[in-house]
Amino acid sequence: MKEKDWRKYPVETCPLFRDMDKETVISIIERANYETKTVKKGDFVARQGETIRFLNIIVDGLVRTEMVTKEGNLLEIEFIEPVRPLAPAFVFAEKNRFPVDVIALEESTFIVIPKADWMLEMMANEKLFDNFMKVNSNMMVFLSGKVQLLSIKSLKAKLGLYILENTTPTENSFYLKRTQTQLAEYFGVQRPSLARTIAEMIDEDIISLYKRDLTVLNRKKLEQCV
Repeated sequence: MKEKDWRKYPVETCPLFRDMDKETVISIIERANYETKTVKKGDFVARQGETIRFLNIIVDGLVRTEMVTKEGNLLEIEFIEPVRPLAPAFVFAEKNRFPVDVIALEESTFIVIPKADWMLEMMANEKLFDNFMKVNSNMMVFLSGKVQLLSIKSLKAKLGLYILENTTPTENSFYLKRTQTQLAEYFGVQRPSLARTIAEMIDEDIISLYKRDLTVLNRKKLEQCV
């Protein structure tokens, strides 16, 4: 597969390079002993438990992270779009292994930087180090929210919280990026259970759903679900 030129992508938009211009970002990457790799749609980028030896930054495409629960359900963690790093909080961990499977939903291109080279760049650039710490801190906040969502027993409450997080009192509608199958995997449940819950909320005039456009009809009732 022909290697893509990563320089044509907006690498400076990656949160690791916040407040840096593109020339500076390119020079940082070029100094590191980087490689690029392209993964075909449907292939694994990384498998859960695999040792992390590089900092991987997606610059094109789309990947999904997932794991299998003890009940055997597929649990989606998140979609990762360009330009973002994969599992940065685990790169320098004592047990530096991928916590999830990473699968390409589209043909995806990555910049791959060895850990030692990335560490040298951070040691020489305080801003880069600060950005790396912020990215990891934000990831911990995201994971805490995911744990909170999964700790809720009621599927109706999980769905209600998800809808509340994607709407505001003044913006009551949003487009569901996930299909019902993907949303069920996001909650770690079976699709028929999610479909029944959505139908119940529609029957109770809490929400309306046309194709993938969801609208909150009664925010008070929705908050009571949670």
